[in-house]
Amino acid sequence: MSGTLGIDAAARRLREGAVLAYPTEAVWGLGCDPMDAAAVERLLAAKRRPAAQGVILVAATLDQVAALVDLDALPAERRAAVLAAWPGPQTWLLPARDAVPAWIRGAHPNVAIRISAHPVVRALCLAAGMPLVSTSANRSGRPPAFAREELDAGLLAEIDGLVEGETGGLPAPTPIRDALTGTVLRA
Repeated sequence: MSGTLGIDAAARRLREGAVLAYPTEAVWGLGCDPMDAAAVERLLAAKRRPAAQGVILVAATLDQVAALVDLDALPAERRAAVLAAWPGPQTWLLPARDAVPAWIRGAHPNVAIRISAHPVVRALCLAAGMPLVSTSANRSGRPPAFAREELDAGLLAEIDGLVEGETGGLPAPTPIRDALTGTVLRA
């Protein structure tokens, strides 16, 4: 790991293909450019996560993910529920457009999206000019890191840096809901 980075340096590194740890609403996350297959592959390898599971994308604005999701495929009341929850700590499984690569969707037809209100996440996405992969910064099957000092040293050795900041203090990772049905998939 190359060290702790401010927002501008982190954004530059992300555009260059880096995999970084950064604070989110509840836990530390791992992120990279979702359209960089090699970066996503490195992230999944560091996490020891199978690609078939897919990953969440986090963004600062709906515009950052508009080309990836088909909100018009949702009934009006479901679309309104999704939009009312953002920005905020709610991840939605949304109908994916063809532009979403398999390494993001995994074995699923949908894509998981969160428009975050967390100041570090928003600043990072805005400075990088893109949404980011957002998966918890831990090895698969291990507890997530709610604080920086809980980050696994072995995982950190396999990534390119750490973004300055603190988590948002939520007691659990953000809920995941199916946008079409409203069903809670992760409470």
